[in-house]
Amino acid sequence: MKRYLLVLGLIVLCLGIFYGPNLIRLNNVINLYNEDRIAHNFINMKDLFDHTDNIKASDSPYIFQKAMYELPKTFKNNGQEYNLVDALDHYSTDGLIVLKDGVMLYENYWNGNDVSSQHISWSVAKSFLSALVGIAIEDGLIESIEDPITKYLEDFKGTGYDGVSIKNLLQMSSGIKFDEDYGDPESDINKFGEAVALGKPFRDFAKTLENEREPGTYNQYVSIDSQMLGMLVMQVTNKPLEEYLYEEIWSQIGMESEAYYLTDSVGDAMALGGLNATLRDYAKFGQLYLNKGLWEGRQIVPSEWVRASHSLDAPHLQPMAGELSSDTWGYGYQWWVPGFPNTDYTAAGVYNQYIYIDPVTNVVIAKTSSNHRFTSERPESKDAHIAMFRAIAQSTVN
Repeated sequence: MKRYLLVLGLIVLCLGIFYGPNLIRLNNVINLYNEDRIAHNFINMKDLFDHTDNIKASDSPYIFQKAMYELPKTFKNNGQEYNLVDALDHYSTDGLIVLKDGVMLYENYWNGNDVSSQHISWSVAKSFLSALVGIAIEDGLIESIEDPITKYLEDFKGTGYDGVSIKNLLQMSSGIKFDEDYGDPESDINKFGEAVALGKPFRDFAKTLENEREPGTYNQYVSIDSQMLGMLVMQVTNKPLEEYLYEEIWSQIGMESEAYYLTDSVGDAMALGGLNATLRDYAKFGQLYLNKGLWEGRQIVPSEWVRASHSLDAPHLQPMAGELSSDTWGYGYQWWVPGFPNTDYTAAGVYNQYIYIDPVTNVVIAKTSSNHRFTSERPESKDAHIAMFRAIAQSTVN
């Protein structure tokens, strides 16, 4: 019996040595969204996941001018009036910044966040990625978005991504079979999280996916499509994603704080949602897009790319596209267009992260959140946030 216990102890010890870090990461993934920990977790991702790549602050930080402003007391959504401050609390807002004409009208933080907090962006990171694709095209590193992704990522020939164009990926129209329900433990997105936590590289996971529709015909949100774009950028630049982001955007528009990407076991950035940065720097990126990619007289992101990023050029990309889309919002190049009207657009991440842009009122709103209710109220919370943002934007012109 003693010998059995000794052998069992040695086995457990060996498993701990070889698999311990992976099991810890898996436990962190499983408990990431717990109500009593989510706000802390979202600003301490580096402590929970040991694979990260840093992005240094700009050597010439840009500081917004400030002006006095009060948030509107109420907003309307679906014919009902709501208290705006109560809504911010209900959706567990961690930080909120409002810019008007490039001037900071409002900045506030909650739930242990402050001006220096590096908050996980989730899918807001996809909009940063889109900008890098546009810059890579401008630099001549990508010939055309009509090219098949396998022209640049040849190891994906024969996979579900064979025959999928870069444009299909940008517009979430790859045809890949994928369930992105964060509330379902058996969904593909949660299987992805578990696989990565246990050490599987992003690239290997992407190769397991299958195609179920003709590319370019149906809008289905598939985060791995964005990861494919991240791999594309890394391939054509021959640089880590964080290095290209720093060179082309972070250092160019005066990002004032350090940031970082979560990475996989082989060091590839989690392009689909692993960017962690401060709220001011998220807002700065929104201002860059409001300026049509121009920053202090220099064109950082091609203006035509910015325009195309929130233009909707096919029926399945329109708001309320019905059977042609899995969502009620429209979709551009990794940017959402809520619609009605189609003039404003937003970067959006799960648990209510946003960079909202309204070219009509010249308003940018950046918001971080740790809404533990997100999976149960996802459509309602999305629409409520757009209603809030539109009320805030309109209040700046009254």
